[in-house]
Amino acid sequence: MELQKLTNGHHQDFQHLEEGESPEQEEFLPHKSDGGKPPQFTDFEGKTSFGMSVFNLSNAIMGSGILGLSYAMSNTGIILFLILLTCIAVLSSYSVHLLLRSAGVVGIRAYEQLGKRAFGHPGKILAALVITMHNIGAMSSYLFIVKYELPLVIQAFLGLQHSSGEWFLNGNYLIIIVSILIILPLALMRQLGKPFCSVFVVNPSFSHPFYLLVTLPMSIILSSHNLLFTLVVLQTAYTVPILAFAFVCHPEVLPIYTELRNPTKRRMQAIANVSILGMFVMYLLTAIFGYLTFYLNTEAELLHTYSKVDPLDTLILCVRVAVLVAVTLTVPVVLFPIRRALLQLLFPDKPFHWVRHISIALCLLFVVNLLVICVPNIRDIFGIIGATSAPSLIFILPGLFYIRIVSSEPMNSRPKIQAACFTALGFIFMSMSMTFITLDWVYGENRSGGGH
Repeated sequence: MELQKLTNGHHQDFQHLEEGESPEQEEFLPHKSDGGKPPQFTDFEGKTSFGMSVFNLSNAIMGSGILGLSYAMSNTGIILFLILLTCIAVLSSYSVHLLLRSAGVVGIRAYEQLGKRAFGHPGKILAALVITMHNIGAMSSYLFIVKYELPLVIQAFLGLQHSSGEWFLNGNYLIIIVSILIILPLALMRQLGKPFCSVFVVNPSFSHPFYLLVTLPMSIILSSHNLLFTLVVLQTAYTVPILAFAFVCHPEVLPIYTELRNPTKRRMQAIANVSILGMFVMYLLTAIFGYLTFYLNTEAELLHTYSKVDPLDTLILCVRVAVLVAVTLTVPVVLFPIRRALLQLLFPDKPFHWVRHISIALCLLFVVNLLVICVPNIRDIFGIIGATSAPSLIFILPGLFYIRIVSSEPMNSRPKIQAACFTALGFIFMSMSMTFITLDWVYGENRSGGGH
């Protein structure tokens, strides 16, 4: 999902910078133009194979949202979760279809450029702002993981079963230290290069013998009562936003399409379908095993829940360390396109300057750290981003782009009506999710994710 916000475009971005041009002056999700004629996909000879494109898009889908899926399942039960997961996956695939149809008409290679083509400069700004908001949410979720897991890793290395209350076991202090010593130096680089960091969660439950044969059937039967009774629980409001957050990859579809060997809409749609199906299976397995391990005690951040089992377990410690390294190094990767977008919006005609470069990085890290310290639970980050930027990127904007750009079809045609209904579904999903999340904040029970 959000882990690839910068990396997918970098293969071509830095190649195509004009002589002497700063990387900060390139487009947020840049497209290549030959200066005269409108850009077409045939202008750039892609060299990426089908399999590598599937890997790249799968890597773009995969993100921190996977750690919240077991919590989502604990609020719905297995059956309803499977239905919702299937619906989001199918709708995500249809959204890619709308983007490919829209981009194919005018040869655009970037999400924000579709916004400009559909609604002019305001559309480009809107698309950039939505993507920026989503990336800020991604950065916050990564630092939340550091806040939750780093104290437990230090505690395990010290051989402590429980926190002793020392300052170096306080997650709020640790995220500030990590931000200053590791993230900030990387964020201050003028060019980050091409670091690839992927969060693949190895569920420790997979290692338990006979888990599938005994626990899985029994737990499916026991959990079936959740299908009706958890629908009235306010925490269920977070389920669909978490799923939407986990499937966002749409700003990366067009750059991957551009670099594809023998690019056609049918070929790229097949890549999207395979990638979404693969993540569907991985998400389902992760959610089921996490849920069946802790049932209704599952926390919003899955790995933190394993501290209830054995804080000193070697397998869990290895998973924590691997995830911590990945998310820590991903934060500056995500920060770069946010800063580039802000420079495009605030200083569009200004040359590169170190003061602006450093100031925006410091401000972004300050805001994200403040969010992580003040927001009580990673569930709130998943919920807010999943209920605002995620439906905008998956439902609302692709539908609007298709309606505005594809002029060859009348408004009363079946594809246009489907796109309009798809957009309306996004607005309904956004308004309902935000309403229920607000009600949960006001009236709901407090299910802290720990790590404070």
